[in-house]
Amino acid sequence: MRRVPRLKGFVFPGILVFSMFFLMRDTAHASTALSDGEALAGLDTIWVVVSAILVLFMQAGFAFLEAGLSRGKNAGHLSAKNLILLSVSALTFWAIGFGVSFSDGNAFVGYHGFFIDPFNAAEKSFFHSLSFSNASLSSKILFETAFCAVSLAIVWGAMAERVRPPVYILFGIVFSGLIYPIVGHWIWGNGWLSSLGMQDFAGSTVVHLQGALSALAGAVLLGPRLGKYTQSGTPLPIPGHNIPFVVLGTTILWLGWFGFNPGSTLGVNLPTPGYFSYVAMTTNLAAAAGLIMATAASWVILKSPDMSMMANGALAALVAITASCAFVDPVCSVIIGLIAGLIAVLGVLWIDRIGIDDPVGAVSVHGMAGIWGTLSTGLFASPERVKLLGVGRPGLFYGGGFHQLFIQALGILAVSLYVLLASWCTFYVLRRTVGLRISPEEEDSGFDVFEHRAWRRKDALREVGHAPAPPDLDRSRPSPGMEV
Repeated sequence: MRRVPRLKGFVFPGILVFSMFFLMRDTAHASTALSDGEALAGLDTIWVVVSAILVLFMQAGFAFLEAGLSRGKNAGHLSAKNLILLSVSALTFWAIGFGVSFSDGNAFVGYHGFFIDPFNAAEKSFFHSLSFSNASLSSKILFETAFCAVSLAIVWGAMAERVRPPVYILFGIVFSGLIYPIVGHWIWGNGWLSSLGMQDFAGSTVVHLQGALSALAGAVLLGPRLGKYTQSGTPLPIPGHNIPFVVLGTTILWLGWFGFNPGSTLGVNLPTPGYFSYVAMTTNLAAAAGLIMATAASWVILKSPDMSMMANGALAALVAITASCAFVDPVCSVIIGLIAGLIAVLGVLWIDRIGIDDPVGAVSVHGMAGIWGTLSTGLFASPERVKLLGVGRPGLFYGGGFHQLFIQALGILAVSLYVLLASWCTFYVLRRTVGLRISPEEEDSGFDVFEHRAWRRKDALREVGHAPAPPDLDRSRPSPGMEV
């Protein structure tokens, strides 16, 4: 009987695999009554929905990662926050963001498909930017919504343990409805950067750099956590409370990336049959290289193989390969991952030293590595893959000159200026109205006790002898100040 619990971890993957098998089998049988195009559309829709589920599952990875890298008194809050963010982005992106991103419009914004009904024939005709895929429009909405939710989740990593909960919802609406979709339209929605040939296959810039830029603006306006810096400005460590959570979160995110990057083909035969498997391979190679490099770099710089740096190295490499995974050869994906792993270590240390408190390393992992990943296609994009995908030109090291590298840099500059300005203004307005930061007393007590009243459950358990008394909430005692 003791062996039974070990099978629980295989239940969900088993159900998913068998479901895909029977769906594909039924689709194949039905193809005798359907045209080839209809059968292919069914297969593409299955692939896009399964990929969307993997990307949505990344929210669990963010929950574990942020909870593990923060203090225990805020772990529950930071985990539950992702449920709010997922809900806000799902509703807002369906109502506004998807139309702004992917519908027909001008070079800067789309203006059709708000509160979209995928079965409305008139609305379906407004999405030429996604017409290359035979998957259903509803599956594309689900997939792109999951991407928006990931970008929004990145924002709060650098602002963890000190943001007022209403800000999550209010900024989430603005980000999911206006900030993220406009950049998406520029690059993926036949906007002006798309017309120039910018290469960002799955979103190093659209998803990750955007989230990091908003995180940077918010972290600067918030200021550091209590006790993070001495009076002279020297950073002090505030260790995360659960490294196994960090490892588990990283593993979940790594798994989710196989929906993120390969799923961006939006079809099983796009651009050629089974090309998504090649994208999955380059993604995995880069992640492995990034983790090894971050481990080695932290061993040299910090004199020990720091466990959180290992995780950040893998994630930074995944971020970097996201733009180039379909454009580069396997050996180049390893190079991209190695450099991203080094960026993760150096970036986290540098951000800490200049006075920006980023508890999870979001600015370096998603921002700096996102910039590197976007630039890397301008260096390593191979002529064969560029021709296959039909986007941009080959990279500098493949005889394409500086043209593609210039376009990539231009895109980074334009997105950075827009997102930083829009995010800064939004956060500033929120700071002047509803307030941006919790009080020192609340920060001292922690979100789980002060905001969510976790002590009520402890009181109930204590009455039946299963829990100790709630923690001391005496407001007269001083703030921890510089204690670590």
